Amino acid sequence: MSEQNQISRREILKLGSAGALGLAGSYLLNMFPPLTPSVQAQTNHKNHGNVNHDHQMIHDSTKTAGYQMAEKLLTEFDYGKVSTLPNGQTLREYTVVAIDKEIEIAKGIKFPGWTYNGTIPGPTFRCTEGDLLRFHFMNKGSHPHSIHFHGIHPPEMDGITPIAPGQSFTYEFEANPYGLQLYHCHVLPLARHIHKGLYGNFIIDPKTPREPALELNMVMNGFDLDLDGENDFYTVNGYAFAFMNHPIKVKKDQLVRIYLSNFTEFDLINSFHLHANYFSYYPTGRADNPSQFTDTIMQCQGERGIIEVKFPYKGKYMFHAHVSEFAELGWMGFFEVE
Repeated sequence: MSEQNQISRREILKLGSAGALGLAGSYLLNMFPPLTPSVQAQTNHKNHGNVNHDHQMIHDSTKTAGYQMAEKLLTEFDYGKVSTLPNGQTLREYTVVAIDKEIEIAKGIKFPGWTYNGTIPGPTFRCTEGDLLRFHFMNKGSHPHSIHFHGIHPPEMDGITPIAPGQSFTYEFEANPYGLQLYHCHVLPLARHIHKGLYGNFIIDPKTPREPALELNMVMNGFDLDLDGENDFYTVNGYAFAFMNHPIKVKKDQLVRIYLSNFTEFDLINSFHLHANYFSYYPTGRADNPSQFTDTIMQCQGERGIIEVKFPYKGKYMFHAHVSEFAELGWMGFFEVE
């Protein structure tokens, strides 16, 4: 990449805070070659630099379209169209459409995403262990895509075969095993298809229901606007500082259950740190896995788990990535305990 084509994150943010960036994410992402920066990002030493986001962006309280997407994804679960088969087994059918769509990832800053059902991350699919699942996938995007589900299923349902634009395919398998699973596109180059937004959480509930709780869905991710292999924003559910500006409200002593996963591209790990409290963490969302009682956990890409926590005092509890730059570039928020 020539010096003439390079643009710093600080310049991007100056444009954004002036309200001039708008669709510049799309412009920037399309003015650079699509593959070389991805390769370099995986092999070269990372140096994100010392960048602070505009003060107004961090403390902006308007409910933009991007914020509304992140808020909706926090508590919305897609249980599919439910019916019962002749053998008594529950059948769940889901419709999944891959579409190209610009997503607001911070106030006034839009990213040219590849999406499942129009959001980044995609919808959180939910079912119960043993259900028969049918995912009716239609590719209305501009590139070949697929859906690769984590879990146990026949190889022919593994989602490694590209589905061409305009084509469709139905993935069918039994939900197994219970826990927090994932799904994402598995078409090469993987870094590009994942970074552009084709991923989401996939919850398989145990047959014996978990204890009732306030349940929240959080997907950690990042956005590289200029394809230099370094993320310019880090978010939960796709919008920078979403839950800092609008704290997540919970009740004192209420059980809170967080389905947390990491789909950050170009960085080896991401993390979750909670202030002034400890939580129980269950890797892959299984009670039979060794758990931790801690205030900080790390996840590599594709790693996931369930956080369960109660807040003993009223007030605001900050949560964020325990990599300072990730937090300053958008990955931080608050729980407000009432």
